[in-house]
Amino acid sequence: MNFKQANDKIRTEVRRQFRFRLSKIFYVSSGLILFLSGFSRYSLNLGLPQSDPDNGGLFLPGGFEAVVVVDSLEGQARHIAVNNNGDIYVKARNHQLNGGFGNIALRDTNQDGKADIITPFGRYDGHTYGTAMRIHNGYLYFSSELMVYRNKLKRGQLVPDSRMDTIVIDQPPYHEHQTKPVAFDDKGHIFVGWGAGSNAGQVHNRQPGSPGVGEPDSPDKGNPLLIDHGGIWMFDANKTGQKQADGIKYATGLRSIVAMEWDPKSKSLYAVNHGRDDFRMLWPDLYTPWESAMLPAEEFFKVKQDFNGGWPYYYYDQLKEKKLLNPEFGGNKIKEGKGAQLPKPLIGFPAHFAPNDLLFYHGKQFPERYKNGAFIAFHGATNRSPYPQAGYIIAFIPFENGVPAGPWEVFADGFAKVDPIVNVSDAIYRPMGLAEGPDGSLYISDTEKGKIWRVMFKGNKKTFGTTELAAMAKRKITASNIKTPDEIADNLYKGKVTASVVYATYCVSCHQNNGKGDGNRFPPVAQSEWVNGDKQKLIQVILNGLKGPVLVKGNSYNEVMPAHGSFLSNQQIAEVLTYIKSNFGNTPEAVTPAEVDAVRQLSNKQ
Repeated sequence: MNFKQANDKIRTEVRRQFRFRLSKIFYVSSGLILFLSGFSRYSLNLGLPQSDPDNGGLFLPGGFEAVVVVDSLEGQARHIAVNNNGDIYVKARNHQLNGGFGNIALRDTNQDGKADIITPFGRYDGHTYGTAMRIHNGYLYFSSELMVYRNKLKRGQLVPDSRMDTIVIDQPPYHEHQTKPVAFDDKGHIFVGWGAGSNAGQVHNRQPGSPGVGEPDSPDKGNPLLIDHGGIWMFDANKTGQKQADGIKYATGLRSIVAMEWDPKSKSLYAVNHGRDDFRMLWPDLYTPWESAMLPAEEFFKVKQDFNGGWPYYYYDQLKEKKLLNPEFGGNKIKEGKGAQLPKPLIGFPAHFAPNDLLFYHGKQFPERYKNGAFIAFHGATNRSPYPQAGYIIAFIPFENGVPAGPWEVFADGFAKVDPIVNVSDAIYRPMGLAEGPDGSLYISDTEKGKIWRVMFKGNKKTFGTTELAAMAKRKITASNIKTPDEIADNLYKGKVTASVVYATYCVSCHQNNGKGDGNRFPPVAQSEWVNGDKQKLIQVILNGLKGPVLVKGNSYNEVMPAHGSFLSNQQIAEVLTYIKSNFGNTPEAVTPAEVDAVRQLSNKQ
């Protein structure tokens, strides 16, 4: 090989190497560009666990998926909190079923989205209404019906071994709407909800025709419950042993607050008030079954200091968009009194949806339209018969400048797993608690089985919009647990003969059409020892009423059973007790008017 040939060979090899390296750079660069492009679009999906094929049974907007973190917890669940390392803390609904513990800690050790460590902890007295579970400034705050507690969390430690501090103390007795939700502002305060143990401030709670106590709008002669109940109190978040008198009454006129949260974006407190119940049962000559199912609204408020929601004197009619006077205080569905002077809710949600948690979303995983918006867990209540029970969803409200920027939307549905929901006990799951994970996932808890879902977004954030929301928008106007029911077509008992008029009028809203109650607030009459036991004792309960807590089939209930003897005749009581004892799997036995009268006469002599 001469010099020229050798030189040409070297040049050829250099060109080959150059082309190879250039192509390599091209492919690497192209791959990098594609990677970066995908990263910008889906970067937050990296590290998210695999979703369940059926999203845990949930219906969600397009691009959202879900994984079941835990299928069931023995202690069931109320509110939940997620730590910055992903550990989940659950307020147990039932201490007795949870080995006597009030809390549950969960950890996912292999990052598959499923909790593989589940540890009950925290012994303190509590029944099934205790609610709060929040993490604030390195502390875990939680509540029973009467107390707010906290434990210091340690880095990497799942179950806290620190001393349990008592932050806020309430006094017995236990009563309905005692839930103690908590929220925190940015100035060191803790807000605590103080529910009122009454439906509408009556002389006799939940008794038909019973008038309200006090003069509406009177600072001196108002309803006495408002002195120390029916509102929100503000305390020092770091001070122990505080009684109600040590706090500041921040808001009043709120019957029952379970969903409450501070929004750091707008620096404001928000709450969703449970509207009153039983229009039809208490005032059958004034309200139709449809009106009783539709009214009053669940009210979403922005709560400033000295706020007044108007309870027990007023309710919000979301159909008329007016605050109206309650019938207990002389209302007739038209009278407004001074209701127009009270603040209107940001949104009046449909009646008996039961708002039980509120969360403002601040993560980056979800599409931009969800940033700073509010999620509300609607647990579903009991007062819709003869129409389908309603709620059982997670709603979303877009926000801008501290107020809703559009109508509310259905974000998650499918919890109940039955359609229609005739009885509350028919619902398999009922959403309760909400929490945001460190990666922006949304966690949802259920009260009935203690199930927890983790909702994630794995779609295209840039193109997310109307198409992805269409199916959920359709559910809002078609699903029987969400839509406004047609007064005739959606009446579940249209054309059917009512087996017991008394039961359908006065009993069904609490004990339900199947006699099973709601599993927490109202006890079952189905196969109940109270029904199948001493007949005279049962008659006495109907005549004179009963206050909780009472045990029925091993579970504690703490609502008020009104004295039906004040408005039902001996014949009516005999009829309804014979109906109850002859149905719902009970031992058949007749009750006669003479037997009722004998117990009534004996009670009058005592």
